[in-house]
Amino acid sequence: MKEMHPAGRMWQLYKMGGLTPAITSMFNVQSAQQMAFIRSMLKDQRKNSLYDIALHDMELVVFDLETTGFSPYNGDEIISFGAVHVRGGEVLEDRTYYSTVNPKRNIPGEIEQLTGITNEMAESAPDLMLVLGEFLEFVQQKILVAHGTAHDKNFLNAALWKTSRISLSHRVLDTIMIAKWLMPKHKSYGLDSLLDAMDIEVTLRHHALEDSLMTARLWSRFMEEIKARNVDTLGDLYSLLSHH
Repeated sequence: MKEMHPAGRMWQLYKMGGLTPAITSMFNVQSAQQMAFIRSMLKDQRKNSLYDIALHDMELVVFDLETTGFSPYNGDEIISFGAVHVRGGEVLEDRTYYSTVNPKRNIPGEIEQLTGITNEMAESAPDLMLVLGEFLEFVQQKILVAHGTAHDKNFLNAALWKTSRISLSHRVLDTIMIAKWLMPKHKSYGLDSLLDAMDIEVTLRHHALEDSLMTARLWSRFMEEIKARNVDTLGDLYSLLSHH
C-alpha cells in the first residue's frame, strides 16, 4: 500500500474524528498522552467558578519562569519553571516544583549569566511538553500567582498553544497589581524593591524556584494587609484590583 503523505493522513484523520485526534495522532504515543493530559487539565479548570472562595482557605500556586528573552512570539523559549504551593497566606515551602527545560535553541550569554542556566545544562534538560505537563499536574486547578504576570502568561500561553493547541484557563493574580493597590505611593513595584520594603530576605534572584518562594513570601505579607481591610473572597479582591 502506498504510504500516505502526512498532510493527506492529517486530512483523513480529521474527517474521521476531528481536529484534536488528528493533531494528536501525528505525535508519538507519549506525546499524545501528554497533550491529552494538558487539554483535560485546562478543560476541567474552565468548569470551576472560584470567585466565592474565601481568601484564607484559597489554595494557590506562586510560580515563575526563566526564558531566553522577552518575546515568545519571536522565538524566545522557556528555560525553567519554578512553583510553590500556598494556602491562604501560608507558604508551603515543602511543596515546590522546579525543572529546567530544553529550549531547542541557543541561550544568549547574558541570559546564561543572569539565570545560571547554561546551554550545556539546557541540552540535557527535559523537553517542554514533559515539563509543562508536570507543572500543570503540580498546579491542578489552583489559582496562579506571579510577579508581573504579563510576561509569564504570554510564555505559558505560547507553550500551551505550541504543545496542545489550547490556552491557559487558570485565574491569575499579579502581585504588582496588589502592591499598587496596597502601596499606591511606593516608588517602585519591582520585586527587589518590594522585598526590601517588606523586609523579606533576598536569596537567589532570577532562579525560577527562588523567585517563586520570595514572591510567595511577599504574597503572605500582602494577605495580612488584605485581611485587615476586610476583603474576604477572591471575587472581592478581583473587584478591588479592577480599579487599579
